[in-house]
Amino acid sequence: MQSTGDALHADAVRLSNDGRYADAHEVLLRIDLTDAEPNLRSRVLGTLGYVAARLGEPERADILCRDALECEGIDPATYALAAGQLGSIAEQRGRFDEADAWLTRAIDVLDADSPEAANLLVNRCLVRIHRRALPEARADVRTAAAIFRVAGLAVDAAQALHNEGYISLLEGDLVGALRDMARARPVAGAVSPVAAAVGDADRAEALREAGSVREAEELLRSAAEIFAAEGMPQARAETELQLAKSLLVHDADEARRVAADAADRFRALDNAAWAARADGIRVLADLRSGAVTESGGRVSAPDRVLEESDVDAVAAELHRHGFRSDAASVRLSFDLWRARQRMPEGAQPVRAARVPPTASLDVRLLAHEVRAVRSAVRGELGRARRHAAEGLAELESWRAGFGSIDLHTSTAMHGTGLLGAGLDAAVRSERPDVVFEWSERARHAAAQVVPLRPPPDPALARDLAELRMLRSEGPEWQADPRVRALQERVRERQWVDVAAASARARVSVEEVQAALDHETAMVSYVFSGDRLSVLVLTEAGVQLRPMPGWDEVRRMLPGLRSDLDMVASIRGRMGEVVRRSLDARLARLSALLADDAVAAAGTRRIVLTAPGVLSGIPWTMLPAFRGRVTTLAVSASRWVADRGVHPAAAVVRAGFAVGPRTRRGAEEVAVGAAAWGDARVEAAASVGDAIELAGDVDALHIAAHGRHAADNPLFSGLELGDGTLFGYDVDLMPRVPSLVVLSACEGGRSAVRWGEEAIGMSRVWLHAGARSVIAAPVIVADDDACELLGAVHTALAEGEAPAEALAAASARTGIVAPFQVHGAGF
Repeated sequence: MQSTGDALHADAVRLSNDGRYADAHEVLLRIDLTDAEPNLRSRVLGTLGYVAARLGEPERADILCRDALECEGIDPATYALAAGQLGSIAEQRGRFDEADAWLTRAIDVLDADSPEAANLLVNRCLVRIHRRALPEARADVRTAAAIFRVAGLAVDAAQALHNEGYISLLEGDLVGALRDMARARPVAGAVSPVAAAVGDADRAEALREAGSVREAEELLRSAAEIFAAEGMPQARAETELQLAKSLLVHDADEARRVAADAADRFRALDNAAWAARADGIRVLADLRSGAVTESGGRVSAPDRVLEESDVDAVAAELHRHGFRSDAASVRLSFDLWRARQRMPEGAQPVRAARVPPTASLDVRLLAHEVRAVRSAVRGELGRARRHAAEGLAELESWRAGFGSIDLHTSTAMHGTGLLGAGLDAAVRSERPDVVFEWSERARHAAAQVVPLRPPPDPALARDLAELRMLRSEGPEWQADPRVRALQERVRERQWVDVAAASARARVSVEEVQAALDHETAMVSYVFSGDRLSVLVLTEAGVQLRPMPGWDEVRRMLPGLRSDLDMVASIRGRMGEVVRRSLDARLARLSALLADDAVAAAGTRRIVLTAPGVLSGIPWTMLPAFRGRVTTLAVSASRWVADRGVHPAAAVVRAGFAVGPRTRRGAEEVAVGAAAWGDARVEAAASVGDAIELAGDVDALHIAAHGRHAADNPLFSGLELGDGTLFGYDVDLMPRVPSLVVLSACEGGRSAVRWGEEAIGMSRVWLHAGARSVIAAPVIVADDDACELLGAVHTALAEGEAPAEALAAASARTGIVAPFQVHGAGF
């Protein structure tokens, strides 16, 4: 029969496993150890030690576990459990050699198939993760998971699966990590708020690697609050450490503050190893100056001057505690910072930091960037480009299997430094062919992937349907916690399930010139972090032209969208005032950006490519482009592959869908459909109708209200009868039309990701397989949309390519609107 003490101890272990450490501590204190049997006494002391460590008392924890080991008369299994708890405490304190020794000693004593041994294998897995012994860590956690499954311990098995996902993350298998963490979460996270927070903190690291830094930071802040409320200072400080690492990407000042707070917490716990990691993040924050930000700018220099001795001291401390990858990151970042300061002639460079064999992808990429920037500083521009290209090749090898456009554009974060270094070295070479090559590296990275359409997923369909229902409940729908949970599930499932079927090749200058004719030129804008340049390609030659007005352009862009929206919304005398202001702004932008380049092209048709920092410009409204046939291509390579193919080139069937509450939507569709004669029309289209229609026609026109979601562009959408057709719906369609016309507010608007990439509904349709999309980045007046797009369909039905049709319609109606053709418009 189980004694009262045994029963209480079992309750305490259960509470501890659930993350309820304070409750477990209270139960353990109720056990009378005065005359307790030696094994019970040892187990209670060991569990008290484990709980004390979690509650921020590492010294007391160590004493209690050693007392547990020294209890006379305990059996080998009890001794092993106490040894294992000592190992777990050592792991938490960053004493990894000691932790591995204690845990291995305990595992060797216990029955190899027992749940107790499995628990210790999981703990040893954590030690091996810290030491970057990842194959050994995976072997431990897989063995543990098998034991848990046989024993019917579903929660423990789920936690082991989560840990295996974390190992995949460290190995660079981002999709595998997200998949395993998502599978484990419903079971492992349901145990308690603490268990959910532990899982969320790890998942946040995966999200950060996926480029979703804001979402990662929300999870980390929430987890840190839970750990603080539960009195778990070590877990809180570890989470703050990860938060600081994420903040490095876009807010170095806040990263420095959070890392300093975490370091203070670790030192209060006498945890020198983890304090060194926090100090490393603090130094990295100081070294961020010159890095490319999410919006495409540069991080300013720190207030204080960094000394090599200070950096070396932090790096040496990290290395001493076994954090070799962290130490290399600090030293490499200092090398990069020094190189960016443009050292005076004759100054001695810092010695090159060594990259450990087990270094993470970000450290390996950083090493390539250091070599590229150092070479550029020495004037060795060819070598700089070669180093940058080697790093980007390694990054693209990692991203090759991602079929999701969302994941492709967000993971561009990892290549911003390398792209900036390569583009800068290319522009400084003043060689047009080299600049073109690097502009295509930047532009074609996400466009090169051809996604493999996944099989129908009923669970995903249900989640999207529920999101549609929640969105219909009002403008505050995003505040609903259920919405956030559904969005995360939809996004991560799409990341995992949409694979890459193949890749499109990147073209050369010569191949582009071969695709051009005497009527067609390409104008390609190149952004290198500090400056803007433009390439003008014709069949006869290539020119590289500087854009000295870039700073003024950058200042003008924020007011452009508001002017465009106001012109579409306001009529009468005030409308005329706003129109004149817009015309003046467009004329100035044209003078700064386009007049010289288009004049140099001298052709009737223009293929335009532009970086994300120029998204939102209504190119067809700039005076330089008026009267010309223009298409805004994702990349030169994608245009070369898709050119010359449009709906009029084959037997065409057009389809039209109308959403609710569009003032002239029905009229617009009726006019457009009449041009085709046998068009299919869904006058009150549901999401299902639109998806079915997309699979049945070659040209699809949707007249509906649209909204852009800047924080997650694939949740941008078109309002139909039963809710929103999201970007995620498009990306999962088994077939899409060759041409899509979006007569919707903001249907062509994009969100910038990491300076180069821009993503929105137009880009989603192109990624899914459409060759061209007609859309506007801002609100368009209903009257203008109705008349202009009706005329577009007349030209399309007569056999004109989309860009030709739009230009002809604008000339015929006299309407200058922000509609433009994305993709291969001719």
